[in-house]
Amino acid sequence: MSKIPLTVAGAEKLRTELHHLKTVERPAVIQAISEARAQGDLSENAEYDAAKEKQGFIEGRIQELEGKLSNAQIIDPKLLDADGRCVFGATVELEDQDSGDQVIYQIVGEDEADIKERKISVSSPLARAVIGKYAGDVAQVQAPGGIREYEILDVRYE
Repeated sequence: MSKIPLTVAGAEKLRTELHHLKTVERPAVIQAISEARAQGDLSENAEYDAAKEKQGFIEGRIQELEGKLSNAQIIDPKLLDADGRCVFGATVELEDQDSGDQVIYQIVGEDEADIKERKISVSSPLARAVIGKYAGDVAQVQAPGGIREYEILDVRYE
């Protein structure tokens, strides 16, 4: 499996979720299965079926998180020295050439992407368009409404 790029904050978020699943969710579902099993006939026991299904989901998510963390390539944006170039982990300030609207995004891994937090996936069309460019360059992005152009105003590593 190839390395999965993650920022330090993104890796910590995954570790926190993994810890919560192992220490809170897993014991709770084991208790629910035990209680449902004590009710007797398992063939028509909806609580038992629901608890077993939830257990399957939790165990699957634990395996997924452990896999991602074991294959993670953790990148600290503060330690990057890319000479002002847009790279993974960088925060970029962009201006839409048509509307003049300015936006700021951090380029992060797929698991960390959250548009509300202004974090876009490294595999998104916008991130792919700006990676490798410098402040002052113009990036063309293929959007559903056609090609959009964004000028890169600033690149920071924070």
